[in-house]
Amino acid sequence: MKRIALTICSATILLYACNSETKSETTSADSTATTASTEEPKEKAWVAVDSATEMKAWMEYATPGEVHKELAKSAGTWNGESTMWMSEGAEPMKSTTTSTAKMIMDGRYQLTNFKGNMMGMPFEGMGVMGYDNYKKKIVSTWFDNMGTGFMQMEGPYDPASKKMTLTGKFTNPANGIDCEMKEVYTIIDDNNHLMEMWGPDSKTGKQYKTMEIKFTRKK
Repeated sequence: MKRIALTICSATILLYACNSETKSETTSADSTATTASTEEPKEKAWVAVDSATEMKAWMEYATPGEVHKELAKSAGTWNGESTMWMSEGAEPMKSTTTSTAKMIMDGRYQLTNFKGNMMGMPFEGMGVMGYDNYKKKIVSTWFDNMGTGFMQMEGPYDPASKKMTLTGKFTNPANGIDCEMKEVYTIIDDNNHLMEMWGPDSKTGKQYKTMEIKFTRKK
């Protein structure tokens, strides 16, 4: 269940999309700034546990499980056919990609290296994904040569449909707006995967499908 995190490509689309939302969100932000600044986050009270209980919890937390085994099945090299849409209904832009995935730290995490092009420019990225035994969720972190920050997403994995649905936010460095995004990754079979991404339309702010990548195993 390789997570080829091409989220930054969609994030580039979102940079354009979020700019169009600045005026409407600024007014709302100003009106709530005073209230938000006076609210202090509530800290969860510390709960003491005995050493045996703590050791058992950490052992369970650190032990790879069934979802980690699913992740390991997608180790290898993959070719990708990428399609991007700059806005809802726009003409699709197509490109090809290559990526490699491998498990690290005794099967606890998956490391993905990605190379391709984005809008005619060389693109390189790296992602780390795993399954958090405590949260019962897929968690991922992504970074690339198109920025200096990190993108984090998380969400459930459905073993019946072999789909993971991840959500997160990408901050537009031009105006500081956090843009919501969603990724659905489907394992069609051992040699074919599909990644789909959604983000806000540049004019309406409505979520639409910004990208899809069809992955075929190379080896």
